[in-house]
Amino acid sequence: MVRVIGAYEAKTRLSELLREVKAGRSFTITNKGEVIADLVPSLSIKAQGKLEAVEKMKRFVATSKPVAVDIKALVEEGRS
Repeated sequence: MVRVIGAYEAKTRLSELLREVKAGRSFTITNKGEVIADLVPSLSIKAQGKLEAVEKMKRFVATSKPVAVDIKALVEEGRS
């Protein structure tokens, strides 16, 4: 959810806002009611999270053992 914040408040709380953006939150900055800018997480931060998820999946697959499956039995079970 995007939070709307005034330019003065954004200026005075910039460090805090940057920590929140790093955590994935987004802000729309206004000046006298007019939308001026969007403060959003960097694409590289989003990409890093995706890369970490892919690495976790790779580690899981590498440490998992294949399971023997009787395809014919599964098909028959699905038909009954």
